[in-house]
Amino acid sequence: MEKVPMLAEGYERLTTDLKALRAERPKIVDAIEEARAHGDLSENAEYHAAKERQGQVEAQIAEIEDRVTRAQIIDPSTLSGDKVVFGATVTLLDEDDKPVKYQIVGQTESDAKSGRISYNSPLSRALIGKKVGEEVEVTVPSGDKFYLVDKIEFI
Repeated sequence: MEKVPMLAEGYERLTTDLKALRAERPKIVDAIEEARAHGDLSENAEYHAAKERQGQVEAQIAEIEDRVTRAQIIDPSTLSGDKVVFGATVTLLDEDDKPVKYQIVGQTESDAKSGRISYNSPLSRALIGKKVGEEVEVTVPSGDKFYLVDKIEFI
């Protein structure tokens, strides 16, 4: 069973989502029962919508439960070293020597706009294992990008 690395806040978000979905289960069952009371199920849109929602919720619950059981919670503040690893915050210099900062996080925590990139994104895969002063080349949809690793922090 492959572990899924994530930060503590990502784990908390998953467990919160799981609780919310589990709380929705009884409401869906009630909606199905109410729709069933309306008679003919073959032409009952409310019934079909409730059953579809039930399927979606159960699939989401199964997926989140799987991630939670395989979670490997990593606290970046306990890490150290001179190489880029999961949880590291990396300052890069782009081709114009403009600094950009990214933290390498789990899939469910990634948000590129706020500088949090998934550990399995092309840039993260190119960065992992690099040291300060090393160059990184990454192929993205807009073309090849080149960066210089300027700083590695564990915050």
